[in-house]
Amino acid sequence: QVQLIESGGGSVQDGGSLRLSCVVSGRTVRTLSMGWFRQAPGKEREFVAAIRSNGATYHADSVKGRFTMSRDNAKNTVFLQMNYLKPEDTAVYYCTGDSRIILSSLRMPGQWDYWGQGTQVTVSS
Repeated sequence: QVQLIESGGGSVQDGGSLRLSCVVSGRTVRTLSMGWFRQAPGKEREFVAAIRSNGATYHADSVKGRFTMSRDNAKNTVFLQMNYLKPEDTAVYYCTGDSRIILSSLRMPGQWDYWGQGTQVTVSS
């Protein structure tokens, strides 16, 4: 059974940084596509970033140049480095994984099999 455990959320001021971590158990991370989604109150869950098993990364336009997703195979963990945070980045951030998702479906939350419990990120102005 695949489990995803996120950590690293918190409260920061506008312009600050945070690094989210997602530890994977039950499967080797490099055999999975992994992603980060976020959901703000009253809004739909939205794509943030993804990394495929071949190491290719994809980032939403809203976070390009500020957020970077990476993977550490030895630690079976993926990360989301978030810099220059803005109040509109405030949301619950979810780690997700899938063994068969195709490229065109990466941005669709309904296409991912595994989800973490979420971690809150709050950015104040």
